[in-house]
Amino acid sequence: MEVQATGNSPLYLFEKFEVGVIHLDAARNVLAMNDFARKVLPVGEKQPFDKLVTSFHPERSKPKVNFLLDQAAGCPVAGNTPMTMIINIPEQVLLIKVTRLADHQGATTGFVLVFYDVTQVVSQEQPVSEAPTPSLRLNRIPMVANHKVAFVDTADVLSLESQAHYTRVLTREGFHFCNLSIGDLQARLDPAQFMRVHRCFIVNLQAVAELGREGSKTQIVLKGKHREPIPVARGEVVRLREALGLLARH
Repeated sequence: MEVQATGNSPLYLFEKFEVGVIHLDAARNVLAMNDFARKVLPVGEKQPFDKLVTSFHPERSKPKVNFLLDQAAGCPVAGNTPMTMIINIPEQVLLIKVTRLADHQGATTGFVLVFYDVTQVVSQEQPVSEAPTPSLRLNRIPMVANHKVAFVDTADVLSLESQAHYTRVLTREGFHFCNLSIGDLQARLDPAQFMRVHRCFIVNLQAVAELGREGSKTQIVLKGKHREPIPVARGEVVRLREALGLLARH
C-alpha cells in the first residue's frame, strides 16, 4: 500500500531528513561513514577513522555517546530496540540511534550509529530584523523515554534542572528526561522567557507563582502542583526581580 506524506505530517518531515551513518567495529573504532556524516561531522579536523568514535565528539558529549554504546551492547539481538539520544553541536541538534551488529552466533561484530539533523524540528528562525544569534532558538525540547523521543513545547515547560550531563524537565504533567545539558538548553532557549536563576536551575518566568525568602536565601515557587522551592543564586536576585517587573527598593 502506498502512503502519501503531505504537509507537516511526521512522515513528511521524516522524508526530508538526511541521514548520517557511521559503521563501528566491536572495539568502537570508526570503520566507515556515508557522505552526509562526512559533511556534518568535523572529519577533516578529527581524522576519526580507525580511532574511537568519541574522538570526534566534544568532551561534554563523550559520556553520552559511551552510555549509548554501553546500552546498545547490552541489548539482546532478538527484539533489540536501537538506543536513542539527542546531542547538541554548534548550530545543530542531532538525534542519534545506535544498534549493535552480531554474527550467526550472536557475538558482537560492531555497531551502526545513525543520526538525523532535527534542528528544524525543535528550532525556529529569528526574524531577519533581529540581530543574528549564534544558534537557533528552541521552541520544543526533545525528551527521551523508553528508547523513544518525544517533544514538549517550551511554553509548557515550568523549569529545567541540571542532572550532570543531562537535564530534568518539569511540566504540569511531571518530570521528563532530556539528554541535552542545561548549558546547551540555556544557549538555545529564549532569554525573554527563560532565565537561569541558579547553576542548576532554569525557570520559565511565566511560571513563577511566588518569589520569597527563607532566612538569607531567595527562592521561587512555581505554578502547579510541584511546589518545591527553587533556589535563586545571590548574584541573580536583582536580575530576576527586574525580569519579573519588581521595582528595586531604595
